[in-house]
Amino acid sequence: MTSYEADRTPLFNSALETGTRAVVMLDATFPRAFDLSHLVWLDHLVVHTADIGGPESLHPDIPQRTGELLVRRRLVENGLTLMRQLHLVDAQTGNDGIMYVAREEAAAFVDSLRTSYGKGLKSRAEWLANYVGQRSDNDLAEMISRRIGRWAVEFQGEGGELGDGA
Repeated sequence: MTSYEADRTPLFNSALETGTRAVVMLDATFPRAFDLSHLVWLDHLVVHTADIGGPESLHPDIPQRTGELLVRRRLVENGLTLMRQLHLVDAQTGNDGIMYVAREEAAAFVDSLRTSYGKGLKSRAEWLANYVGQRSDNDLAEMISRRIGRWAVEFQGEGGELGDGA
């Protein structure tokens, strides 16, 4: 292995990848804010939209993909930290805990995504934003329980309850 190969930062399952997806989702749902648990679920759903009756999934439909949630929380958290450092996401604290929202600069970043993956991500994020916008937090928790599994809801949130999300 060359020194160049050893020093390369992986992009798949990295803070950059999950942070980019978080910015795209938060931009699509702006000005709505979400807690970390919501963003973990949305990160899963935006790449598996066909699972909830949406457009073709961006990522392959592999068996046992719900297990992704076990590692996704830390990745999304690291991605949000990176995007906050880049001034694309704000963290707001309040009665509902820490909530994340896109900053004004996020729109220009999202507009700059021009690859086929980026364009696909943006269109699915817009679809998912519309889907989420039509549902209450309780409806979302129930849907996640049915589609992803009760264990995932309980693992990601306190007792399976979503934060306020608004």
